Amino acid sequence: MSNETYIQLAVREFRRAKALADGAVAQITSEQFFAAPSEGDNSIAVIVKHVGGNLLSRWTDFLTSDGEKPGRNRDVEFELTADDTRQVLMARWEFGWATLFSTIESLNEADLERTVTIRGEPLTVLQSINRQLTHYSYHVGQIVYVAKHYAGSSWRSLSVPKGKSAEFNAKPAKYIQ
Repeated sequence: MSNETYIQLAVREFRRAKALADGAVAQITSEQFFAAPSEGDNSIAVIVKHVGGNLLSRWTDFLTSDGEKPGRNRDVEFELTADDTRQVLMARWEFGWATLFSTIESLNEADLERTVTIRGEPLTVLQSINRQLTHYSYHVGQIVYVAKHYAGSSWRSLSVPKGKSAEFNAKPAKYIQ
């Protein structure tokens, strides 16, 4: 049994989610990054923009201010402008994740019982971490699914490749980072 704390577990799972998204984004072209699979769908670029905005809003001054910052315009996160290049969006994504990791790694186990707010709703730090882990995992799944669609036969599996379960079970460390 591991002596891993909840905070260490949360950091590990956030890192795994980010690594999945990064691995998926690395497999697509810029054209695919900005393409929406069909009418009404979000492109990976839009999802990256939204998650980046959410990360910055939620994790900046996490313990001392509402997680929905007054300057955030969530609706704009779902619109791409000429300034939203892949480089700009990925820089915002990276800065958002860096903010999350810096914040969570500064917490201690006693902080888990403290109260924070998101849109005025009081949550314990533990509840807030779980809420955000679920939210980001949801969007990471979208990113992976859309990237896999665009990459087609050139897709490199980010987990256990199809038909390789027995091999995985014999040497799981080969696949899991």
